[in-house]
Formats: sequence, C-alpha cells, structure tokens
Amino acid sequence: MDLIPRRFFVNDFFDDLMPAKENNMKCDIYEKDGDYHIEMDVPGFDKNDIKIEAKKDSLTITAEKSSENNDEDEQRNYVHRERTYGKYQRSFYLQDLDSEKIDAEFNNGVLKITVPKKEEPENKKYIEIK
Repeated sequence: MDLIPRRFFVNDFFDDLMPAKENNMKCDIYEKDGDYHIEMDVPGFDKNDIKIEAKKDSLTITAEKSSENNDEDEQRNYVHRERTYGKYQRSFYLQDLDSEKIDAEFNNGVLKITVPKKEEPENKKYIEIK
C-alpha cells in the first residue's frame, strides 16, 4: 500500500479550497464634489508600511512588509503557509491632481485617499464668427 505524504495531501487539499493568490491591492475609485476618492484594501499592513507618492498626474501607492520572525519561522514546521511578505504597488493616472492637498487615512486595513483636482481658472475665449 502506497501512502501519500501528509504534507502533499494537506497542501493540495487547502489549495482546492482557497482562491488563487493575487498580489494586487483591490480598490475603488470614484469622483465626488470635484475630488477623486480612492478606497484600497491593504489588509495585514500597518500605516507605516504604506507610502503614497504623487508626481504630476500620477499617484503611486506602495505597501511593503518583510518577514521579521525568521528565527521563529525556522523553528516551526508549517503544514500550509499562505501569508506572504513583499512589496505591492499600484499606480493611477489622475488628471489635474493637486498634490499639495492630498489627504489619506488608514483604518482597519482600508486606505482612504482624497485627491483634490487643481482649480484652474477658466480661460474662455470667444471666437468671432465672420
């Protein structure tokens, strides 16, 4: 009788039950009252692990976390492991963003960013019809 190693069986079993791993940060973006609003899921991260960078018309959000317990991990005999560490990044093109007035808050794994649009005076020019 051939036995299947326990580790092989358990890994396959959990893989069938769990959705495929995704390395992106899911978000919703909407426009309201002249501002862009971004709500992004960043579970498992501290606000200190997240950086927001604004350049011209783009906004880049980076979340980075490294494994801190290497000694502790070596002592454990993992049967199944899904939590990964690393760097995740999303960039968005947002026309006319005002980088000086961006506001962000992080609560319960959700990052909420408000990006005001630049207020540019309307330069209307009427064309004379001949």
